[in-house]
Amino acid sequence: MSPTDGTTARHISRRTLLTGTAAGAAAVALSGQLGAGTAHAAAPFIKGADISWAAQMEANGYTWRNKDGVEQDLLTILKSYGITAIRLRTFVNPSDDPLDGHCSIEETAAMALRVKNAGMQVMISYIFGDTWNSVGKQIPPAAWASMTYSQMREAMAEYVYHSMNVLKYHRVSPTWVAIGNETNSGLCKPTGSVSAPAQMTGLLMAAHTQVKYVFPSALTLVHLGQPQNLSNVQNFLNAYQDNGGEWDITGLSSYAQGGNVPTVLSNMETIQSTYGKPVMQVEYGGPLGKPTQVRDSLSAFVTGLKGFGGLGTFFWEPEGYAPFIDDYNSCAWDPTTRRPTAALDGFLNA
Repeated sequence: MSPTDGTTARHISRRTLLTGTAAGAAAVALSGQLGAGTAHAAAPFIKGADISWAAQMEANGYTWRNKDGVEQDLLTILKSYGITAIRLRTFVNPSDDPLDGHCSIEETAAMALRVKNAGMQVMISYIFGDTWNSVGKQIPPAAWASMTYSQMREAMAEYVYHSMNVLKYHRVSPTWVAIGNETNSGLCKPTGSVSAPAQMTGLLMAAHTQVKYVFPSALTLVHLGQPQNLSNVQNFLNAYQDNGGEWDITGLSSYAQGGNVPTVLSNMETIQSTYGKPVMQVEYGGPLGKPTQVRDSLSAFVTGLKGFGGLGTFFWEPEGYAPFIDDYNSCAWDPTTRRPTAALDGFLNA
């Protein structure tokens, strides 16, 4: 959405916005830990969805129907399933590819404002790359690739400070900010590899500090994938914690189905109790062709997480459907009817 004064957030100087970085660190020190586990123990369980593709789908003429077959705004449909929060990713310098690009901070902020105006909470997910990063891939933005560690840490602080201020400019205050996406092996590798834990922690703390400076009440997440591999998740968290890393919530991705769900839930509970940080399942999904299985597994996750004090569950890109997306088979919209599948009923059944 364009500002009313004729300027745009993208023209804010990143160097100008970085002024006050040192003050930001002091502010974080004064604020101390937020005590996320205590503060959120009695809060409603969060049911959410990542819909980062939605804006590009709309730009390409895609629409959505509700379960009765009536065309409706996507956010309105999601709210009918009890979804109250939306997760949005942001890339650093993305391409214009509708599937693998977009999601610049300006585009993300515009969608975040739309989410806010719908009365929903916002999670911002930093990818810290120009396109996808995940468990097996952590490539830095091209503009950072040849930097030294100290240069990259400064670039990280500048980028996060700038992008948080873009959100502020759009009058959006995120409830949560994930500093990285499935960073089991680190981020911006090789500089921020988990095998270089001090540097990994330094980069993540540069992000954490700037989030807290701009939005002191925002809760930061570290985000790990594949909690079925408990030792891998613990390896990251131990390295980050031992080097002074700070975070409020441990975000976890799991697409487990059926009989695999109890083991993953047990590991999630272990992660929460071991590190004293509440967990949140920030990604979930399952086979499009097995909607009742996906529904029942979603219900199991919601019930299980509630049982040990987990904070919430987010369905990853439920709104996607062919032909916009052909190679990801875990959305929750029927491409023929353009209606949600039974998968989303898992939010209503738990």
